[in-house]
Amino acid sequence: MLNIKQKPKVAGTLVVALVCAIGPGCNGFFVNPTLTSITVGPSATINQNGTVQMSAVGTFNDGSTQSLSNVFWSSSDTTVAAINGAGLVTGISPGSATITGASGTVSGTATVTVSISNVTGITISPTSANATINGTESFKAMATVSGGSPVDVTTTATWTISATSSGSTADFTIVGGQDPAVVTVQATAAVGEVATVTATYVSGVNTFTANAMLRVTQ
Repeated sequence: MLNIKQKPKVAGTLVVALVCAIGPGCNGFFVNPTLTSITVGPSATINQNGTVQMSAVGTFNDGSTQSLSNVFWSSSDTTVAAINGAGLVTGISPGSATITGASGTVSGTATVTVSISNVTGITISPTSANATINGTESFKAMATVSGGSPVDVTTTATWTISATSSGSTADFTIVGGQDPAVVTVQATAAVGEVATVTATYVSGVNTFTANAMLRVTQ
């Protein structure tokens, strides 16, 4: 049984223990930092049958970062890019896929684009077109493949547009990453203005481009 003199000492000990248990200022008590975000990489372009190793770096609520090994990997389109449990991506067919690395409820993503390895050039269709002010025009890109049929690369090509006559490039907008790519003629454009539509496609170490012409009509 505790005597009266011992009770204050015991009570003080309990208070100190409680403060240490819930506060950051005492040694001997440690709370694991919480994972707040994951950075997945690299975003890359690979050829069919090529591979790229993905990595995941976690950021924690104490500001620290750490490479993560216990990650669940997935691909948004396994017909384009497949990924195994170790994070190795293999290119299956031309296109783009979102690669996700997750740990619990936290995840991060990167984009892998799969290109064709035996491309010899690309073409745009149509090669010339007309569009009215506030109107639109659609374009497609095809890759010429050595020893095979042309392959549609509209969604994986990079699309740009530039004015080639009086006027401004800002008179046109182009949206790629879809099939077809779509050009919109802005209200600021003038009748007779001409723009060049360019598609760029990367295959391995080679870069291919093709151009088409768009004229503004009434």
